[in-house]
Amino acid sequence: MTTFTGKIIQKMLRVLIIDDESPVRATLRGLLDKTCPQVKIVGEANSVKSGCLAIREKSPDLILLDIKMDDGTGFDLLKRFENINFKIIFITAYQEFAIRAFEFSAVDYILKPVNPERLSEAVKKAEIIHQKTFNTQLGALRENIENPDKRNKKIVLKNQESIFLFNVDDIVRCESDGSYTLFETTGNQKILVSKLLKDYDALLSDSGFMRIHRSHLINLKHIKRFDRQDGGNVVMSNDAYIPVSASGRERLLELFEEIGN
Repeated sequence: MTTFTGKIIQKMLRVLIIDDESPVRATLRGLLDKTCPQVKIVGEANSVKSGCLAIREKSPDLILLDIKMDDGTGFDLLKRFENINFKIIFITAYQEFAIRAFEFSAVDYILKPVNPERLSEAVKKAEIIHQKTFNTQLGALRENIENPDKRNKKIVLKNQESIFLFNVDDIVRCESDGSYTLFETTGNQKILVSKLLKDYDALLSDSGFMRIHRSHLINLKHIKRFDRQDGGNVVMSNDAYIPVSASGRERLLELFEEIGN
């Protein structure tokens, strides 16, 4: 927005706080006042019911949303809206509750007690993310939350040009490329993401992936064969030829022995 004097006035980010604990709401207010000058707090709510009313009345740009409240969850609240036209930062005191689902979907969450720097960082990210992109991530989060035992999780991958939503089973392998990670999928897509391979190793290790080399993370479901020569190489379902480190070879042979028994 530009005034007649030529000065640019930045649009304030309208924020609504929904949490069933009064001290938490007070803390969030104080932290936003101190660390987020671009924010205008337009209201508060302490339940799913009052939160729905406040959203319709205040039309916020961003909601700080508690996951667990006395009358339901933040996800119960969202189900009451056909169209999501606001961003969300989830707040939770439960470190293990759905954290993996958040990481797969790339939706921001903050653990209680709230860290000021983490809150400020999340608000800045919410400012710049496109609503359509956020809704794609939110859709992946909902699916992973609602199907916690589903083997084929959804994962969101983003680069500067696009946002991609994949079934984890459709990822064949990941390869380190400096501070980036290259993904290859069953559809022969190659996607370069600005994130370290070690981060995806931690995320995908319990979803059937194995780090067989310092530069390579593979989906075990897509192994075509293991060649023993030259220290060991794995051929994947897309015919990619992946070198195996000494430790990776040992882990693979242990895996094959388990499968063979």
